[in-house]
Amino acid sequence: MALRTTHIDRIRDGSFDTLVVGGGINGAVTAAALAGRGASVALIDRGDFANFTSQASSNLVWGGFKYLENYEFWLVFKLCQSRNRLMKSYRANIKQIPFYAPLDEKGPYPPWFAALGALGYWIIGLFGTGRPRLLSRDQIEREEPAIDTTTVAGGIEYRDGILIDNDARFVFSFVRSAIEAGAAAANYVELVSAVRDGDRWIARLRDVDTGEEFITTARSIVNAAGPFVDETNREWGTTTEHRIVYSKGIHLVVPRLTTKRHDQVLAFYDDTERLFYVIPMGRRSVIGTTDTRVDTPFTEVTADDVEFLLQQINARMDLDAPLTPDDIIAERVGVRPLVVTTGGDDQTDVDWTKLSRKHAVETDHRERVVTIFGGKLTDCLNVGEEVAAEIEAIGIPLEKDLHNWYGEPAKATEKEFYRQARLMKLDRLRSKPDVEPLSDRLWRRYGRRAFAMLDAIRSEPAMAEDIMGSADYIRIELHEAARSEMVTKLEDFMRRRSKIELVVSDHDIENSAGLREVAEILFGADEVDRRLAEYFGGADKVPDAVRRGPRPSEATKSAADALVSPR
Repeated sequence: MALRTTHIDRIRDGSFDTLVVGGGINGAVTAAALAGRGASVALIDRGDFANFTSQASSNLVWGGFKYLENYEFWLVFKLCQSRNRLMKSYRANIKQIPFYAPLDEKGPYPPWFAALGALGYWIIGLFGTGRPRLLSRDQIEREEPAIDTTTVAGGIEYRDGILIDNDARFVFSFVRSAIEAGAAAANYVELVSAVRDGDRWIARLRDVDTGEEFITTARSIVNAAGPFVDETNREWGTTTEHRIVYSKGIHLVVPRLTTKRHDQVLAFYDDTERLFYVIPMGRRSVIGTTDTRVDTPFTEVTADDVEFLLQQINARMDLDAPLTPDDIIAERVGVRPLVVTTGGDDQTDVDWTKLSRKHAVETDHRERVVTIFGGKLTDCLNVGEEVAAEIEAIGIPLEKDLHNWYGEPAKATEKEFYRQARLMKLDRLRSKPDVEPLSDRLWRRYGRRAFAMLDAIRSEPAMAEDIMGSADYIRIELHEAARSEMVTKLEDFMRRRSKIELVVSDHDIENSAGLREVAEILFGADEVDRRLAEYFGGADKVPDAVRRGPRPSEATKSAADALVSPR
């Protein structure tokens, strides 16, 4: 909480080049791009960073193979180029993964035609991934026996990228980059009002956690409010040529479904001839997504949504027993803000089923307001660069783009980290089957900050212990999150800085004695009971196992104190 307080103090009565409203992927990448090129930036979100649309993606970094159906070749080319850049720049966080697609005899495309499409996709992507394959029915039966091939004619395999951790954590990596470049950033800070006064915007903000209101000023504003951009522009009196319509998508997290390989995405056409996927997430599988028109960004998973997805997957996989609602570990739901041109009062005039995840950046040069409509995680670098160009165009000078505002540390730094981890035999401290080496995990999640974590583990080996059993988070990671990741509510850590809520069942979380230690590390002994009560919906609802859990030891506290405090 100290880091967040420091940044709110910087924003309060501050004067910035740009105020970025919205801490999803568009806002986070904008803040990183502008701060990385020398602008003074303030980034705020009325909830946690990535707390809305950006935490409900498929965790895929892809060029949009399905957009070829609508002949959107230029969009696919741009998305593939962005995908290639992301995979190159985030070597540890984004991995290439096969998409394995069995095609039904009565499906929309025969295997040979789909294979031509996959070949074209590979070429449009400038061969940035492995080459595609045409699959026979026999190959599919042999390579993934969990697929029901009763009516399968054949299939294809092509490749795209996947986030190893989760989308919300990837978004926060851009927030961290912005902070390291000098930006001020704070979650749970709401924009109450913004008015133009001369050549500056005067913004009244409110700390959602404490209720305090304060003022900040900026020469320009970037509206990166995701599905709320239209509402925000209306409040400012800004008119635009674009607007947003909504498509709801859900995912269901279930136990692993594949029997032979868990390093590929299974792709199927559902009964409406729309694609849905089985995506690996740690030791779990994620089924989704649906595509349902809605009129509001506030959505929930319905019984019909669940029934539809379970029916589709049970009909296409040869499982030991059909999936039921009892098998669902977690649900994810969100809206896709899709871009259309302004016109009409509602969504009835839009053929939303043909809308792609393209983005649009629109600028009011007189008022110095830049609005980002739509987009997707894959396109984030393009969004950051386009917004930076617009900020320059309205008269705010930026330094030359050296493309150093994004990406992981240099390979030489990575090599040195692994050398130190190997010398201290880090991966032997905690060896479990089917769990990635601890050195890989720490480097991927923390980069340069992982060096200080090695020092803490050297001084106190208990820092390398799993704190919640199957959650795959060790004790030192909690101390690092408390110091540098602006965790304001327990849900911020459980759902967004980590993916614990997505891969660990509610039953296991409620019976985790380590959760109390997690909360105390994150918030301190004086706050732990309040934050646990907030998380579980009341003090009387905190499970006994959690309430009676252990507290952090003095030895681990001492080791944590040795961590270098971030800005």
